[in-house]
Amino acid sequence: MYRTRLLSRTFLSALEQFPAVMVTGPRQAGKTTFLLHERSKGCAYASFDDPLERSFATSDPNGFLDRFEEGPVILDEVQYVPEILPYLKMRIDQDRNRNGKWILTGSQQFHLMSGVTESLAGRVAILELLPFSLPESGTREGGLSGVTLDGGYPEVVFHPEKRDLWLRSYVQTYIERDVRSLRNITDIRSFELFLGLLASRHAQEFNGNELARNVGHSLPTIKSWTGVLEASYLIFMLPPYFRNFGKRLIKSPKLYFIDPALACYLTRQTNGEAALSGPMGGPLFEGLIVSEAVKMFASRGMRPGLFFWRSNDGLEVDLILRIGTVLYPVEIKLTATPTVKHVEHYGAVS
Repeated sequence: MYRTRLLSRTFLSALEQFPAVMVTGPRQAGKTTFLLHERSKGCAYASFDDPLERSFATSDPNGFLDRFEEGPVILDEVQYVPEILPYLKMRIDQDRNRNGKWILTGSQQFHLMSGVTESLAGRVAILELLPFSLPESGTREGGLSGVTLDGGYPEVVFHPEKRDLWLRSYVQTYIERDVRSLRNITDIRSFELFLGLLASRHAQEFNGNELARNVGHSLPTIKSWTGVLEASYLIFMLPPYFRNFGKRLIKSPKLYFIDPALACYLTRQTNGEAALSGPMGGPLFEGLIVSEAVKMFASRGMRPGLFFWRSNDGLEVDLILRIGTVLYPVEIKLTATPTVKHVEHYGAVS
């Protein structure tokens, strides 16, 4: 079963303009399926998840790349072999006018991969494929409660009956593979506690000092762990909006999980209707809408111009979209009876 991804048009356009195209995003968001569908004919494929491929590419980068002289080729999970990137740069520079030959994927944010910025700057288009957006996932059983509980990871969208088992395996695999590889974290139990506490603060301002006290680790450690989650696309930070650095009222970003199903799983929410009617209802709904905005920008290959605004006296705008020089304030309320009072203070943003 395949669902058309909104990134498709942007991806195909990038292939015509750049020698290499990199598609990043969280694990199991559908990157490999997407690329094999878009480039199914005449495209070679190698995955660095395969220990043999990884060993070959690490020990003999030129020999490995010689296999794909004709191209095009998909190199999957390239973050495992960053050593190959300088050699890839040389191949690109030898045939700089040939676009779309090298297609890369990675489950870590591209600018954080070792040596990437230096190796492929100006030669690669960087795109993000996130879990299904609402238009991509289609009509869902259970309406809003189903969307909140099941999220947008393709495997859960297609097979909601195995949601809990899949999410548990996903988190365990993530901790065992990505966490250890990115920061060599040894205190896994504390990290799991940290992950749960973070989920309980979904759609709230990030307070590293409070988390440090609750987890029993230093603030630098908490910031490092948060960076790991950002790098692997489990969470994202929404910065505060300001016009003048000297007048910035709220300095801390708001933290969101990229997928509501993860936030539900980590806070032990097993019933969508109960979750939305309980204390987590507002944050879960807000997170869903903000995540949709992030996916909208990502599908167009655009850097998200997304912010929130809050004054010291409690006035708040949940989401601000900046497109060009125009600001679009968005009020996010889980209610059947929205009123004008919810947006009366919006003029204060300017």
